[in-house]
Amino acid sequence: MWRAEEIEDEATLTALMEAAKTREGRAALFDALADTLCLLPASPVPLLLLRLRLARNLLAGDSNNQRTFVLLSGPDAVVSSVLALPSLSPEVARAALQALGNAALGGDQNREAVWDALFPGALREFARVWDAGVVDPLCMVLDTCCAGEAGRGRLQELCHEDMGLPILVELVTTASRVGHKEEWLEWLLVKICVEEEMFEILFTALGSTDGAGQSDGGESGNGFTARHSFLLGTLSKCLTERPEEVIVSNSFALHVFNVQKHAAETVDFTCRGSSALPTGCPGIDVLGYSLLLLKDICAWEPTSSETETPIDSLLQTGLVKRLLEYLGDLEPPSTIRKAMAKEQGDEQPALASAKVCPYNGYRRDLVAVIANCLHGRKQVQDEVRQLNGIMLLLQQCVIDEGNAYLREWGLFAVKNLLEGNAENQKEVSELQMQEPILTPEIADIGLRVEIDKKTGHPKLVNSSS
Repeated sequence: MWRAEEIEDEATLTALMEAAKTREGRAALFDALADTLCLLPASPVPLLLLRLRLARNLLAGDSNNQRTFVLLSGPDAVVSSVLALPSLSPEVARAALQALGNAALGGDQNREAVWDALFPGALREFARVWDAGVVDPLCMVLDTCCAGEAGRGRLQELCHEDMGLPILVELVTTASRVGHKEEWLEWLLVKICVEEEMFEILFTALGSTDGAGQSDGGESGNGFTARHSFLLGTLSKCLTERPEEVIVSNSFALHVFNVQKHAAETVDFTCRGSSALPTGCPGIDVLGYSLLLLKDICAWEPTSSETETPIDSLLQTGLVKRLLEYLGDLEPPSTIRKAMAKEQGDEQPALASAKVCPYNGYRRDLVAVIANCLHGRKQVQDEVRQLNGIMLLLQQCVIDEGNAYLREWGLFAVKNLLEGNAENQKEVSELQMQEPILTPEIADIGLRVEIDKKTGHPKLVNSSS
């Protein structure tokens, strides 16, 4: 048996920590939690760290210890002891947050106690610790405390302009600089931005030059920062990897589209990009990640035909027309450019007014969004035809340097464009090509090039005709 005064000894604390890693050990050390909490105040840092780790282990999945921790005002004891230190080290911050996170898993009464001890001042102090090992448990605490209907009020507090929003800005700023290892941050940002429709509020706050914004160092000169691109990249990752677990609202989709339009107005399209996302240039990364988000939003399948989906809202605001304009402003894909140069006897055809891709994959991402918009939507198929976009999409069915998988997305777009649409199929069969670009990609989508006997011009026709 151990005695309470032995918790003063580092060797004993280490042994107790190991014992508390098992269910049986936690049950046997029930009384150790109260003694540990009593000894937290004014503990020297080495002992404080060990005691916090012991408390963390004792609270891991043990409902009795979790309940006792709250009854003994454990959250307040942990927070006050940690914040009393002259400086908050990553190791101490991590252990404290892990203990509080384990306690919060004990039910809403525990979550409320943990939240009251942390919000708002302590949370902002923890968010300022620049260490990935602190970001993860901090996000675990926030996500747990804001879970369920009972946590909606705390989530609203976290998004409050004066109290909670500075915490989120600090957290995103820290994570954008030091990274994170677990998924807690991703789910927290999805909950705030997508499910609770707080994206615009947080995105605007991340553009502030006050407080945390001054330490970012990622200002691009067009209003976008590294924090903006980090937020969009994180949200895009979640939607891409787990689309069935995220419900996208109309307002979120429209806000992302607005961000994409603003980015397209500010990015320099005269300088060809040499890398994929992230490029390190906030404006370009915001442009790219907003397109990736739109691609996944437009791929979402509605569960009911009676409900307006995010893609319906996007289509009503002119998404397809704008994307076709972006695509039409670009120089042709490299395969076509080379064929044009060969035809003209020139190394590089004269395309001085054409824009270039600001990052590797930009053209592909434009085509991917259009392809998803076309899938099963006759009104979009007709819109592309009415906007004279058929030939433009056909030109994307080729390999392009700097746009991996453009050919695949181009073929998918044309398939969706023609499927079940007699008007589009007829126009393609009658379409005259302005340049004799003969590529196997055209044949792969069921078309072939023939010479019109009357005009002598090449034209695309259906292989089956």
